[in-house]
Amino acid sequence: MNAEIAAAPARAALDRRTLAFAVLAGLVALMMLLNLRIGSISYTTAEIVDALLNPGSSSDLAYIVWNIRLPRAVSAVMGGAFLATSGLLLQVYFRNPIVGPFILGISSGATVMVSLVMLTSLGLGFGAYAPFLNTISACIGAYAVTLVVVAIASRVKSGVTLLIVGLMMGYLCGAFTSILTALAEKESIKGFVLWQMGSFSGFKWIEVWLLAGVGGALLGGIYLLAKPLNAFLLGEDYAASMGVDIRRFRVMILLAASSLAGLVTSLAGPVAFIGLAIPHMARLTLGTSDNRILVPGACLMGAFVTSLCDLIARMWLSPVELPLSAITAFFGAPIVIGLLLKRGMR
Repeated sequence: MNAEIAAAPARAALDRRTLAFAVLAGLVALMMLLNLRIGSISYTTAEIVDALLNPGSSSDLAYIVWNIRLPRAVSAVMGGAFLATSGLLLQVYFRNPIVGPFILGISSGATVMVSLVMLTSLGLGFGAYAPFLNTISACIGAYAVTLVVVAIASRVKSGVTLLIVGLMMGYLCGAFTSILTALAEKESIKGFVLWQMGSFSGFKWIEVWLLAGVGGALLGGIYLLAKPLNAFLLGEDYAASMGVDIRRFRVMILLAASSLAGLVTSLAGPVAFIGLAIPHMARLTLGTSDNRILVPGACLMGAFVTSLCDLIARMWLSPVELPLSAITAFFGAPIVIGLLLKRGMR
């Protein structure tokens, strides 16, 4: 009887998390359906299902669904999941809840390298490999900024100082990008400015498969690191006592986080606040710090919020499409302000 009473809270927590996962999965599916249905021309659910079941159809609806709306909906789901996971890894690594790939300048570093490809002659002769070239260059930029931030973080212990360093790195990368933009040709500038606004529009299936292949492999590896991540949260000494190779593990966390952020940025442009805000929303929703639960939870939460923001960006002032980062800021900024106020009161 006493054992049953003691086990009751654990069962209640498990039931709550199971319900939360089911609700999040349902919301992601709902957002994908809405993104397929709603646009400049809206369709019924029955028409969308019929188009999905007949990909070889010559109808305009089948073309719109399979070549425009479905790639965008799938990429928004994956992009949100990958950015949320990147932010979660960085928050575990720095043991600081106010960090993320955008705040630390990692996304800005990726933007600089993509601007080198898009605004200069570096991309000449590689037109057929543009998605791969952008991805490689974005990852290089993300890695470079990450190494600088980590080197500085190893010398300072203040979380505020780390945030300032990240902001300064973002400003430096932004300044370099502005200089490249001023020197570039008009044709190149137009494409870069549209990319820099952040959007999942115009995704081709080759880009979707690139996002799924690279990001999916990274995500699978990250989930296998969930238990060492939990040990790392309790301190490096504790993690080492549990058999974790600290130096190698730190490198793996940073490479995975930077690669996910660079991958999404290279294809969709800079998307702010998802990597910062979503891990906190996942912790509050699931009521745990266990990364075995948080990693899939953050993926679902990131997929839902990013899909919702993408839909709002498309439809709020249609036919004008708003920058995706402008919409995600409405979600992320209040959470960041709340966390700062909470830490200040403590």
